[in-house]
Amino acid sequence: MPLTARIDLTVPFHDLDPMEVCWHGHYVRYFELARTALLQRIDYDYPQMRASGYAWPVIELFVRYARPLVYQQRLHLDARLVEWENRLKITYEICDAATRRRLTRGHTVQVAVGIQTREMCFVSPDILREKLKAYL
Repeated sequence: MPLTARIDLTVPFHDLDPMEVCWHGHYVRYFELARTALLQRIDYDYPQMRASGYAWPVIELFVRYARPLVYQQRLHLDARLVEWENRLKITYEICDAATRRRLTRGHTVQVAVGIQTREMCFVSPDILREKLKAYL
């Protein structure tokens, strides 16, 4: 079973665009909040990544906007780790908390980059495998 994390969020007024729906760029921020919760589950959030000598830049982002998010809408955001051997691929799903209807889905891909060398690793570092052992 893949490693997952769920966060709950209510769409705030300041995230709306002139059409009175959540501006499309904020979905990426919501993904980031869910991804952070997922990484915290394995004690490999961004401070731990940096301390281990690796940065993990996002190299790919996909968002499928099925239905708009609206002001005061309560949401469930699920993040799921689906690949980790050579890269981190995390999928996301945003659902209405009341109806469980899927509103948005997407994914991100991150790769390990040595902080000292700035070179991309073609295999995930051992530290990630160690952090994942208890969950996979």
